[in-house]
Amino acid sequence: MNPEYETLAKELTHDLELSSAPVQVTYLDEAPSGVRSHPDGVPSVCTFFSEGRREAFYADLHAHENCEVGAFVLGVPPEGEVGQRLMSTVGMMQKEGYLRPGDETKIPRNAKPPRFVAYGPLGSLPMAPSTVLLFASAKSAMLAMEAAPGPVPMNGRPMCAIVPTLNQGTPVAASMGCIGSRVYTGLADGEMIVGIRGDHLRSFAAAVRKIRHANDAVGAEDTRRKNESKAKRA
Repeated sequence: MNPEYETLAKELTHDLELSSAPVQVTYLDEAPSGVRSHPDGVPSVCTFFSEGRREAFYADLHAHENCEVGAFVLGVPPEGEVGQRLMSTVGMMQKEGYLRPGDETKIPRNAKPPRFVAYGPLGSLPMAPSTVLLFASAKSAMLAMEAAPGPVPMNGRPMCAIVPTLNQGTPVAASMGCIGSRVYTGLADGEMIVGIRGDHLRSFAAAVRKIRHANDAVGAEDTRRKNESKAKRA
């Protein structure tokens, strides 16, 4: 466990009223010592995100390649068997009208894939996070976006593209998810994903605390005005 990040996780969970722990995602060149390897194959990269809400583990690059779209986003070259599956999937999505021709070229992706990726509840891993993902309600996302240092990009599909968006320098990003992520992760209809770049996490948590207090004060005043208006109409 990492006590500092464990504390930040508790603060974020409380201040943003999260229903599950923030998920730490860490890119690694070597397999981490003392962290278990994920034992099974999963159908999507975002499945790792969801399982990371409950327990800590790591997976090598090959374990991510069951998901051809997620592997592409992770930085795996669209070559060989993975590339063939990717082209087949993109073709199917275009045929169904899910993607327009050329949409796949606009998807954010890593220039180079990591050799290993560790996942887990924030603070449950011995290393710092590359990024942190929040499974957030609309209200939680509102507070997170108000706490961001600037405009928050809203990522399109696929949901996993939020990670390279953060890796490329954006402090805070958001995603409405995609149909795949909602199927694989059980993302609720009223939930979306908010991501924070790892090196921005401390300042973000401090900003969230301030904006939460500010919203409580403004909300109390708005409640007073609403009740006063109702009383006048009664």
